[in-house]
Amino acid sequence: MDVDVASEDEIARAVGEIDTWIASWLHEGSFLVAADKQIVTDGTATHRWYLRFAGEEKDAITVWATLSQRTLQTEVQLMPEPDEQVEGVLRYLLHQNADLYGMAYSFGPENAIYLMGRISASSVNEEVLDRIFGSSVHYVDQHFPQAMSLGFPGRYKRRHKG
Repeated sequence: MDVDVASEDEIARAVGEIDTWIASWLHEGSFLVAADKQIVTDGTATHRWYLRFAGEEKDAITVWATLSQRTLQTEVQLMPEPDEQVEGVLRYLLHQNADLYGMAYSFGPENAIYLMGRISASSVNEEVLDRIFGSSVHYVDQHFPQAMSLGFPGRYKRRHKG
């Protein structure tokens, strides 16, 4: 993904859009239940947000949103490294990747499985944030039960059927 460096004004606008989106959804008392903002000082990014959503199958879905000079990257831990049927879990999630919009499942720290996405920093707006955060929650709730059933067959019990 070749993306131009965003100007200071574009970064400031993106930060404002994200902050406004969060405040709006927190105010409505919706599925966004908490948010924390961190200003990054190590030069790897400009800001980072931790957004905690109420899930249906997974109690909490935390989306990490990291704004850098070029991109807004999101990541959500779907599940820890599977105990069993690793190939089956990976096959299932790779098939699901084909239907995801702007996101994909991949390995993250400690071989946990993450849902990750990235857009240009200059394209951040309310509509894009609705899609990114809404899709993150939807995809995790949709794929978590099957992935956990495969990876932890003796320990995971599905909360909802459907």
